[in-house]
Amino acid sequence: MKDKFVRNSIILTLIAAGCIIIPGALIQLKSFFFDLPIGIDAYWAQVITLAGVNAIMALSVNVVCGITGQLSLGQAGFQAIGAYAAILLTTNAHIPLPISIILAGLIAAFFGFLIGFPTLKLEGDYLAIVTLAFGEIIRVVLLNQKSWSGGPNGIQFSTVFTTSLDWGAMIAYVSVIGALVLIVIFLQNFLCSTYGRAIMAVREDEIAANSSGIGVFRYKMIGFVIASFIGGIGGALYAPLIGFVKPDLASFNNSVNHLIYVVLGGMGSTTGAILSAFVLTILQELLRFLRDYRLLIYPLILICMMLFRPQGLLGTAELCFFKVPDYFKAIGRWFKKIFSKKTKEAE
Repeated sequence: MKDKFVRNSIILTLIAAGCIIIPGALIQLKSFFFDLPIGIDAYWAQVITLAGVNAIMALSVNVVCGITGQLSLGQAGFQAIGAYAAILLTTNAHIPLPISIILAGLIAAFFGFLIGFPTLKLEGDYLAIVTLAFGEIIRVVLLNQKSWSGGPNGIQFSTVFTTSLDWGAMIAYVSVIGALVLIVIFLQNFLCSTYGRAIMAVREDEIAANSSGIGVFRYKMIGFVIASFIGGIGGALYAPLIGFVKPDLASFNNSVNHLIYVVLGGMGSTTGAILSAFVLTILQELLRFLRDYRLLIYPLILICMMLFRPQGLLGTAELCFFKVPDYFKAIGRWFKKIFSKKTKEAE
């Protein structure tokens, strides 16, 4: 049992390190040697990094909708809070950017705690309408507070992500994907704890959970605050990556985009949400030659998904990385079988 735990830990560590180091090295390689046929240029580096931010926001929505079982349409509001908080803490309070990102997530979690008290006693459509109103309130406040938010024109934010030509793209990628990996590790450990199992019990049946002694409102609040924190981190990473933030970040359309990632990947599936966020973000860039018509791809994908696989790409399942060695062994056996057959035919 101990050997299996050590093996699984090594596998997950290698996969996480590979996701961070290999693309980061390819980005840096391209920035130093433009003529090389291999590597990732600055444009695609930003696209992949933006997909990482979208994956973090997809995880935020997945915690509320897929794991806690509540319908929230205001997660973009927490993203905007995190983005503006990171900018103000860095530029006005002169706090280092990494600390500002963490503090921005905590500020978003505090707002989630304040909003959760009156709203989590509601259910279904009522909760969705209240969270939608919260996002719109944040957007209107940012539009009118021109002194510190920049109003409709937004606010610029220059950091090493955007100012450094040689290292900026690589630092941005490593920071965002590193944060994504840490959030996934945190969520998976949380879901395996007693708190995570209690939240999933509330999702399955609130009446049965309550009769078993589980505080329904308490665990709903825990899930909502965690989702708010993750959303704030996503916004705090979005601001330095793009270098410009507008109040439209808290718009309803942005919240719906994050919800689409979760619906496509599968409600409750962490790896499904991440996979769909990367696929849709990159697909949107590949279809840029279609101009505004590329926006039709989202409804078409969702219609096909509702018709042929309503539970999403992965449903509530997760990609099992522990079986990676078994997959390689199966591929090795397959190649060995083919070569042995060819050898017999040659003889």
